[in-house]
Amino acid sequence: MRRRQFITLCGGVAAAWPLTAKAVGPAHVGFISSLDPSAAADFLDALRDGLAGYGYSEPGALKLDPLFADNLLEQVPALVEELERRHVNVIVTHAAATFSVVKGNRTIPAIYEFSADPVALGIAADLAHPLFNATGITLMMAELNSKRLEALREIEPNIRRIAIVANPLHPGSEFERKDSETKAQQLGMEISFLPTPNQEELNRALSAIEAGQLQAMVLFSDAFVVEHRKQIIEFAMRRGMPIISGWSVIADSGALCTYGPRLVESYRRVAYFVDRILKGAKPIELPIEQPTVLEFVVNLKTAKTLGITIPPTVLARADRVIE
Repeated sequence: MRRRQFITLCGGVAAAWPLTAKAVGPAHVGFISSLDPSAAADFLDALRDGLAGYGYSEPGALKLDPLFADNLLEQVPALVEELERRHVNVIVTHAAATFSVVKGNRTIPAIYEFSADPVALGIAADLAHPLFNATGITLMMAELNSKRLEALREIEPNIRRIAIVANPLHPGSEFERKDSETKAQQLGMEISFLPTPNQEELNRALSAIEAGQLQAMVLFSDAFVVEHRKQIIEFAMRRGMPIISGWSVIADSGALCTYGPRLVESYRRVAYFVDRILKGAKPIELPIEQPTVLEFVVNLKTAKTLGITIPPTVLARADRVIE
């Protein structure tokens, strides 16, 4: 009897060994951003908050190791190599650094959050089948462009001629363009697609908008548009043109309204993938996700400046109103 009890006890201890081994030290999570520390602060804060929800808090249960490329993308591969040398358990990345991290010389699993389409970028066969030992979240939801045009029509029924300002180098922008053109045709709108991959093309696009007497602007959300939002919004305000886009930062900067992912929720969601990896899951087992929390933001201050009356039905749907 005692021998059987001893064997049972040993078996129980052996089964617990993997958990004990994981509890020896804090989870070592590497982080790579193409941005500088201040620009990446919101993402890091939300990541820390999300990880805390899964029981990983600094300093006891978490060692977060952030590295920054300071807007020099060519530095990202060296940062990956550095985290490999530090033997982190998982690498988290976001935005423009995603491609370089995912396709870089790396053995450690990676989790990403970015705005491009992962299939168009070549890092996934489809959302259910991530590649390159990496998975995460894509903010790309091309179908939301139809909703934005519907909102614009509801706010200003007389708008017919619309400029779409978009970076054609942003993987997946072709899907957003197709969705927009299909919906515009249904609504009787005319779309002028203006590619803006760089500052020179943006200047040319704004000149074309002025010459073409277009009535409103739709901005496809990506890093280039966010970086140049002040120039675009100031141009539109001088000409009395409403702007609609996807991310609330554009509405906060003066666009009439935005409808799209609540970014901080997507940032926090990255922690779910980190937790799964730390508990033994492989990236290939974790499908790429799209945001489930969306927000509609209306800038009432901008509406008043433009002389636009926002219908009560639109205001009632707003998750946030800027006054």
